Amino acid sequence: MAEAAASGAETEGAYRLIEAASAVPEHLFGAAGYLFCCPENLGSMTGEMKAFFDRCYYPLLGRIEGRAYAAMIAAGTDGSGAERQLDRIVTGWRLRRAAEPLIVKTGAQTPEEILGPKRVPEALLHDCRNLGRALAAGLALGVF
Repeated sequence: MAEAAASGAETEGAYRLIEAASAVPEHLFGAAGYLFCCPENLGSMTGEMKAFFDRCYYPLLGRIEGRAYAAMIAAGTDGSGAERQLDRIVTGWRLRRAAEPLIVKTGAQTPEEILGPKRVPEALLHDCRNLGRALAAGLALGVF
């Protein structure tokens, strides 16, 4: 999903795809906007994504207010828990939502499905590319 969004953003100009485990406050401080992408596990964002926010939250508090963001969440059947958690965090940063969250539901229910590889249908990858493209274009045009 993140790679699809990045390919959409690429058509509109500058973007940077950074894994949560590698992201540091300087990456966010140097960006005009953000597209957060994570899976939902057990009704919340993954530990990697939570660790990213734990690492970056306070160093950026009061320094990135007003910047645009969007979110993409991969979930088995819901996604709303991760969405609420992410919304609470970015509210503290006072970011502005540029688009409604894109929640991709895989339907995984059994342990084998949950632990196994997921395939996002092309139509939903198209939506990811469009979200990346729209956010990048809005940032480039100064809409956000």
